[in-house]
Amino acid sequence: MHLVCDRAGNPLAAVLTGGQEPEVVHLAAALAAVPKGLGPPKALAGDKGYSANRVRATLLAAGIEDVIARRKDELARLPAPPAFDTGKYKRRNVIERLNGWLKERRRVATRYEKLAVNFRAMIQLAFALWYLTP
Repeated sequence: MHLVCDRAGNPLAAVLTGGQEPEVVHLAAALAAVPKGLGPPKALAGDKGYSANRVRATLLAAGIEDVIARRKDELARLPAPPAFDTGKYKRRNVIERLNGWLKERRRVATRYEKLAVNFRAMIQLAFALWYLTP
């Protein structure tokens, strides 16, 4: 499951994929799943799983600042480490907290629903619960 949230940790979109597929392949789909009325994000923070040249090129073309940590092997190939905003990267914990909240919803965490369409419906219900509870 690839989650997208705003800076306050409110869920915006979720994309389901197979467990063996790399994260970078589904970044465009996750961004496209965000409701259109919100406008494009100014920055996107992601873990090292999203650290790839094609992800950075996609974000650059869309005018989105990437706040993605680089892997050690990437840093070893670069002549000088690029500037990295650690303050923005630390705020990435909002997506981790949202993921933890979803795991507390037992039906989502244990994945009782075996069909992807049903599991996605449970995720959407959990999102509705998020917005309805204070």
